[in-house]
Amino acid sequence: MEAKVLEAKAIAKYVRTSPRKAGFVCSLVRGKNVDEALAILRYTPNSSAQIIAKVVKSAAANAENNFEMDRDKLYISHIVANQGPTLKRFRPRAQGRATAIRKRTSHIEVIVKER
Repeated sequence: MEAKVLEAKAIAKYVRTSPRKAGFVCSLVRGKNVDEALAILRYTPNSSAQIIAKVVKSAAANAENNFEMDRDKLYISHIVANQGPTLKRFRPRAQGRATAIRKRTSHIEVIVKER
């Protein structure tokens, strides 16, 4: 009989950053320990790094409180920035035309497990 691997999850939905920009930051911390990931995110000069750090902290807190996992053993097993709905705005251009501005949103999902 297999031992069930516990995992804790946190999701931030409708975050106003593009999934591409957030995805680059996600790839920096994928597979790292939680404390190491938070240290990397603290010094990453990207606006989505602060948001991702918040989600990682939330997932770690969920692991500690809900599943009684040891924080020192936690690592990020899965982190993705999926695309959310896009806000469509328009900007006036020359000769009475308008161009679309797409304000993209992300759903950031973090899963942590114990090593």
